[in-house]
Amino acid sequence: MILSCTNISKAFSEKDILKNISFHINEHEKVALIGNNGAGKTTLFRIITGELTPDKGEVTKKKDSTIGYLSQHHDYTSSNSVYEELLAVKKNVIELENNLRQMEEQMKTVSPDELDSLMKLYHERIHTFDLLGGNTYKSDIQGILRGLQFKDEEFNKPVTTLSGGERTRLLLGRILLEKPDIILLDEPTNYLDIESVRWLETYLLNVKSAVLVVSHDRYFINRIVTKVIEIDQASSLCYEGNYDDFIEKKEAYIKQKTAAYENQQREIKHQEEVIRKLRSFNREKSIRRADSRQKMLERIERIDKPTTGKSDMQFTLSPSVISGNDVLEVHELKKSYGERVLFDNISFQIRRGEHIALIGRNGTGKTNILKIINDLIPADKGSVKFGTNVTIGYFDQQSRVLDENKTIFEELSDEYPTLTQTEIRNILAAFLFTGDDVFQPIHSLSGGERGRVILSKLMLSGANFLILDEPTNHLDMVSKEVLEEALNAYEGTVLYVSHDRYFINRTASRVMALDNRNITSYPGNYDYYLEKTSVNINSAANYTNKGTSDTTGAKASEGKNDWAKQKEFQAAKRKLENKLAKAEKEIAELEDKLEALQKEMSKPEIASNSVKLQEICLEADKVKSRLDSLYEEWEETGAELEAFTEL
Repeated sequence: MILSCTNISKAFSEKDILKNISFHINEHEKVALIGNNGAGKTTLFRIITGELTPDKGEVTKKKDSTIGYLSQHHDYTSSNSVYEELLAVKKNVIELENNLRQMEEQMKTVSPDELDSLMKLYHERIHTFDLLGGNTYKSDIQGILRGLQFKDEEFNKPVTTLSGGERTRLLLGRILLEKPDIILLDEPTNYLDIESVRWLETYLLNVKSAVLVVSHDRYFINRIVTKVIEIDQASSLCYEGNYDDFIEKKEAYIKQKTAAYENQQREIKHQEEVIRKLRSFNREKSIRRADSRQKMLERIERIDKPTTGKSDMQFTLSPSVISGNDVLEVHELKKSYGERVLFDNISFQIRRGEHIALIGRNGTGKTNILKIINDLIPADKGSVKFGTNVTIGYFDQQSRVLDENKTIFEELSDEYPTLTQTEIRNILAAFLFTGDDVFQPIHSLSGGERGRVILSKLMLSGANFLILDEPTNHLDMVSKEVLEEALNAYEGTVLYVSHDRYFINRTASRVMALDNRNITSYPGNYDYYLEKTSVNINSAANYTNKGTSDTTGAKASEGKNDWAKQKEFQAAKRKLENKLAKAEKEIAELEDKLEALQKEMSKPEIASNSVKLQEICLEADKVKSRLDSLYEEWEETGAELEAFTEL
């Protein structure tokens, strides 16, 4: 066991946020901490790190264990560049490396008597250097930065010029590079695209640190954790398994608790009725019996009515007008900014009733496509044609469709005057606005809160073609489920951009992947998209900045292209495997050679011959230099092959 929380309680303004929270985490274990927004997850993290003191309870960590904490809200800054910031993590390794170089220079000039002790110390420090990852730290830094969406040309970018999201990614990179014994991550996937999240999943699965992660990304949780801790109504419950296991086990738990609650309620009512009858007899003996039963009833430990964790509120999306069968036709669309071409000659069609997810790495132009369709920005060339009777409902996080002077409630009630107060409150509650929250003025809301208000309005719009840009951002798991159920029952057409793979699996009937300036279309959900490994040849190669030819357009013959892509995929994969094997073989040979040279240098007859010693030192330097480049090549090739293998 590396971390234990025992009976942790914390209240703010007499409101219990956490009440007797208890759990433990073993070494190397990966655990998810889940709960609705405001449940107390971040508060618990701050208690674990010592930023907050619990009102009651104790946090116990393994002696000398270290913690790395990625917070949602931080004031992280630095005078370094992006690369220097991660390089600083390896300060001790760099100092040791410099010390080894100095010792190698000393070996060329010291006397034979001094050389023996120097060589002994040198070998000890070489061993420490190896254990600290001295041979791979540069390629580790590059791999982490690339995995977290930093391009090579951004490595020298000053940290002070980064956006908030970029700083969060860089802070995450620092924590991953430090490899503390316990890693606490609060919503680590918020600023990552799908490919980077997949990279992070692989990294966390292989890191030796224990990981406790707060996330609303259900697919991410499914991939990495073996235990789920849920905070609900200030209390906690632990479930072994991933998110799907949690859903199944919690449902069984709720059924069991509901049955126990209902049985107890029946027994309580029965006893109350018996007590009432005994008192009605108005005899001393009967009253004594009634008093005795009343005392027994008061001593019963009452079972709280279990909450399902799901919203009881339901709402439906209903198009006010049915569109024609052909909803949208996009023909040879192109968009560029200066010399940077986002996409070129993309064409696709959307028919009534389709629910389509548009996916791709950040910066490929997905949002630009939605904006061109909505006539918010112009295309460089190409055309967008709508079918008959198409009415659009458009959502993005930056929409300017709210009246700053209104409250949230007024924003909906003025737009939809036929709705009752209860109906408006229900729709707002589904998007996390409850109680007096609904009377907050629009101008006081955060960007995420505004997005949720816009989404709630859109759900009532009666549009028959919904175009959504990251609709699940800032929603908790319950609200995501409400939205998923509403979209699945929606008879209109949906086109959305999302990085939420679980949401895509639940709602998409087709996936369109935007990659290398082209769109490729795949019938089915996200898991089906992954099964079609040929779809991401370019994504896998592009992930390690290698780049391959453009994907085939959606109009080409699907069967023929799939076969050709599969052949290309297998050939590219074999090439990487051969390259990796060749690098590993040469590394093994050079490591043996370096060890032999180091043994040679320690021989008395060599140590006393300065000319010979210098020759061997020079040869050892060449071997080390070659090894450094090979280690980097091996790391990059391994990451590239991993990207292929994951598909």
